[in-house]
Amino acid sequence: MNFNRRRFIGATIAAGATASASSVLFARSVPQPQPLVPPVAAAVKQAERPPLLQEALAALDRHSSRIGFRDRIGLVDFSAHSAEHRFHLVDVESGRITQSWLVAHGKGSDPAHTGYLQEFSNRYGSNATSRGAYCMANPYYGKYGRSQRLLGLDPENDAALERAIVLHGANYVNESLIDAHGRIGRSYGCFSVKMDEVGRVMELLGEGRLLYAGKPA
Repeated sequence: MNFNRRRFIGATIAAGATASASSVLFARSVPQPQPLVPPVAAAVKQAERPPLLQEALAALDRHSSRIGFRDRIGLVDFSAHSAEHRFHLVDVESGRITQSWLVAHGKGSDPAHTGYLQEFSNRYGSNATSRGAYCMANPYYGKYGRSQRLLGLDPENDAALERAIVLHGANYVNESLIDAHGRIGRSYGCFSVKMDEVGRVMELLGEGRLLYAGKPA
């Protein structure tokens, strides 16, 4: 999908409702959309496709002007328990999961700390996880070390940037906690992964790719 200057400016204006002064710092770094890849191969049986894949692919098309790369996506299935590897890297062309990681959900999404996400929220101060489509934005070095900002693209998560909902590593995400307590810790709404895996996750997703989070209906 090749944009000329006039069409690019038009797309930018259309997306202005979600832009903010703080988003300018990474807007220029998100790569421009690349040619579309073929749809998920028909040979992939429905049972082999990860849950939420159809939702994520629909989001990939819906936000095509904001997503620079369509070769792979991050898919987080919050119907799974926090002790499970529920953050998946999915190859778009084949529809198959190529790698999976542990990931925390927000305290406000699981007040009783059951290990299961109970509810989503986009509200300030909720400390909850938000559902929907995100664009992987610029990496930075913060309180938790290597981290990456996320731009919420849907009404259910459009406050992500202002809420500082990011991808980062955390010591409360590890197998030793699962062995001891049957679950990992909780974040304040961020997508927290193991400290020794965050670099790899950031490398594989990078800027300009889709991260989609939700629960299958």
